[in-house]
Amino acid sequence: MKIVGLTGGIGSGKSSILKVFASLGVTCYKSDTQAKKLMQCNAELVSKLKGLFGDDLYNGQELNRSLLANLVFSDENKLEDLNALVHPALKKDFHLFLSKQHTPYIIKETAILFETGAVEDCDVVILVTAPEPLRIERVMKREKMTEKQIKSRMFYQWSDNKKIPLSDFVINNINWDKTLKKIDEIHLELIDSK
Repeated sequence: MKIVGLTGGIGSGKSSILKVFASLGVTCYKSDTQAKKLMQCNAELVSKLKGLFGDDLYNGQELNRSLLANLVFSDENKLEDLNALVHPALKKDFHLFLSKQHTPYIIKETAILFETGAVEDCDVVILVTAPEPLRIERVMKREKMTEKQIKSRMFYQWSDNKKIPLSDFVINNINWDKTLKKIDEIHLELIDSK
């Protein structure tokens, strides 16, 4: 079974593309969603996060996501500390998930696939790209974030130019019809190459 990494910067359209792969019957692992779940319900991880960032990080049992974002996206060291706690727990969760799968390929969607070294688990990488102004516009439409907040998150992600040579497939997600055609092409190639 092939592990296919799906990555791209904030606002590139990874989630929309992942939904299309899922509609084709592909098993998908959403790293961001799973990381949020682990930070909410993995007792060991919750304890470590409180130790690192303080008890105020949680309102009772609920993770204060906006506080966490403010802390880590304004301090590179705190972001590294967060990743050092979350990514080992996420890797363990992914391998447990993987052990239960029996399909030609699965997709592991991760925004920072290269940055965290998670690419090492992947046989193939699909990179989703889009021009920065379009990405900012998309994020501002879907979330209550300012352009400054979006750019601060982009700052911690590798540029497309750095990721393109390391990727097996690139989906330039500007025109949705062209994107759908590219997804079909990639899907057929991955099925045929099993």
